[in-house]
Amino acid sequence: MPIVNLNPVNPLQDGRQSLRALEIRRGVVRQFQNMGLALISELTLANNRRADLIGIDRKGQVVIIEIKSSVEDFRVDKKWPEYQQFCDMFYFATLADVPADIFPESEGLIIADNYGCEIIREAETQKLAGATRKALTMRFARASAQRLERVLDYCEGSGTKIPSGLNSLSGD
Repeated sequence: MPIVNLNPVNPLQDGRQSLRALEIRRGVVRQFQNMGLALISELTLANNRRADLIGIDRKGQVVIIEIKSSVEDFRVDKKWPEYQQFCDMFYFATLADVPADIFPESEGLIIADNYGCEIIREAETQKLAGATRKALTMRFARASAQRLERVLDYCEGSGTKIPSGLNSLSGD
């Protein structure tokens, strides 16, 4: 038994989200990936807020998706307007049993489950400033690369099989 465990934490398990939030995330990611977006979760923005999901499409447009798993989750979170300066489009994503009328009409709305999602209300597009887009794209790329390396290191160190798709160098 080694004295030092170089891979003490499984990077595939975050532990911060509820099962309901994970269900929303899974459905949104599946659908948005099919639409051509690359997404990562829990990305810290320049204002130190952490976006639940952030995606970049093939044209470089940035989408932030704020996951709300219950009425109470939405009511206690007042920081979501601070995400809007870091995206071209902003959505709330929730489950079908959360009343849609609690979410602001001015924002996009997604209803999700474990298998996919449906965009109920499209988000308005606001163009990001070029410098903000560049900085955010760099933050996204660096975080993605660092997370991939943590996963690969964990898999190699623990003898875990590398999840399919992670060992491919293909970008699309």
